[in-house]
Amino acid sequence: MKTNIKTIVRKGLGILLMSGMLTACNDDKFFLLEDRNGLGSDVVWNSEGSIDFHLNKTYELIIPKWPHQVIPNRWEIHLANDENYFASVAGHAARAMGINGEALHNHDVFYVGNIYTLNYGSNRYMDIARCNNAIKFLPESTISETAKRRFLGQYHAMRAMVYLELVKIYGGTPLVLEPQDPQNLQARGRASARECFDVIIDDLTKAVDYLEGVTYAGADFGRITQEAAASLKAKALLYWASPQFNPLNDPKHPYDASRWQAALEANKAAYDLCVTKGHSLVADYAEIWRTKGAANKEAIISRSYSATLPKRGHNEERKNRPESEGGAPDRAYRATWKLLQAYPMKDGNRIDQAGNYSYDAVMFWQNRDPRFTATFAHNGSVYPLSNKGVNRIQWTYVGATVDGIAESANWGIYTKKFTTPTLPASNVPLANDVGGSGMDWIEMRLAEVMLNYADCANETGDMATAKNMVRTLRQRAGIEVGNNDYGLGSAASIADMRDLILNERMIEFAFENKRNSDLRRTRRWHLLSGESLETIRIELQPGVDAAALNAGSRNNINVENKAQYQQNFRMSIQQQTTGFGSINIPEYHNFYTFHNDFVWRGVDIYPTIGWAGGTFDPLDN
Repeated sequence: MKTNIKTIVRKGLGILLMSGMLTACNDDKFFLLEDRNGLGSDVVWNSEGSIDFHLNKTYELIIPKWPHQVIPNRWEIHLANDENYFASVAGHAARAMGINGEALHNHDVFYVGNIYTLNYGSNRYMDIARCNNAIKFLPESTISETAKRRFLGQYHAMRAMVYLELVKIYGGTPLVLEPQDPQNLQARGRASARECFDVIIDDLTKAVDYLEGVTYAGADFGRITQEAAASLKAKALLYWASPQFNPLNDPKHPYDASRWQAALEANKAAYDLCVTKGHSLVADYAEIWRTKGAANKEAIISRSYSATLPKRGHNEERKNRPESEGGAPDRAYRATWKLLQAYPMKDGNRIDQAGNYSYDAVMFWQNRDPRFTATFAHNGSVYPLSNKGVNRIQWTYVGATVDGIAESANWGIYTKKFTTPTLPASNVPLANDVGGSGMDWIEMRLAEVMLNYADCANETGDMATAKNMVRTLRQRAGIEVGNNDYGLGSAASIADMRDLILNERMIEFAFENKRNSDLRRTRRWHLLSGESLETIRIELQPGVDAAALNAGSRNNINVENKAQYQQNFRMSIQQQTTGFGSINIPEYHNFYTFHNDFVWRGVDIYPTIGWAGGTFDPLDN
């Protein structure tokens, strides 16, 4: 039996063993995972073509994808935050925000014995297993050393990506780094956060080395580059230095300032390498997500999609568009009032600061950071979908019809960041298959590298560099210098700049799956407790003839004139109502515990402190 197992482990596509943690299964047949592609070990690891085949599937399983906002059963850990109104949906998401006192749930890691699939997100240790086999057996391959390094760099980087995502959630996770023989298990229990980060950094250091000089073209575009590996390493060190793993006032786990210096050096190196490799900011913020493939110099890590190839499209366009343009808007993209208020004024000053512009809560869209208009469509704003140009106006009041179609969602504001103005409504797909815009998912872009660098510079006392990174992004956005250095002049301390950077991330990366991680990384997630999610609702003033407005009289309203606007419309702040309470996120939720299935069937997998029966402290060495 043991010889048979070893043979199978060496087969390239039978690598979905994560038996390093799983002695509880008594049926040895479980471990005899068939080679599902009929390829022997010599064929797989001694052929660049078959390695490519294996590598492509590994990318498919690991690189984040659309639809990121609404992944079933995973929303609560990865996306619960204060930027969207998604918690108005019943079920898991409601529990995620503390509704009815229930705790957040998690579904990332299961005992592998009863789940064997090649589906995205089904079990992260299956993804790790693919990388482990490649890292183990590629050095023995007969392919060229140059090819080995190119492949190994990508596998090391992707294994690090998976472990970083696990550590961000769980703090400490079992480390499985070798193909495992179930009769001779080597990896048991949960490693500390330090041990996990050591592995992550080592993987990414190797990836940076292996990928030096590697370039991709054609169908290989989108694979991990040297600058991508360097940026991931810098991001990992940022997390290791941040309060989630390096708390300021915890006598049990002393603060380590040297981590910030290491993170600073890595982030500066990553930023410099990205620039050297030709990366730059997309000139127009509104076009970042609409710029595909190699043309997008801002993209560092992305997953490519196609509008024409079968099974390579997605229907995220439909989830963002209003119904009048073939959409079915998803609540995952419904902005909170808090997010709308986070955008500064056109001169970079906060809405509560004196400057060249005054904030008006009724006319909340006026004189704001241009990223506001690039991201949102408000009542009476130009939203030129389906090539209809500046004549297409989006009305968001309750009871509005646009082009004869009722906007029954009755949203006060729409997110237009991920929509394509040139795409006709007839080409908006109903399902994730073919058609649509083919918009790529951008997992990391240069702006994130810059703000990571700014964060590290600020924490080590280099406010000038921190401000320069933010200033560059604000200049790209079209913010005016004003009388306060693009709104940066009033940040006089590390604490001031820390708050400014976190807010900058909230607006720069709105709905890009960054907010949840940013709040936990900075130990501010639990500080949302007590808040109620709010969004806006636009209604007609009493006595206004809705039928006449919908028939066209609204075209005579100057929505930029407050008096005219208020004659016709009134805005209210809408809160969660029946069955919903305030956000309730306990501080111990900074680190999750594992699914009970994983705890019960695994080997020495103990719950996290704070959770029921919890004894494992991720920050203990």
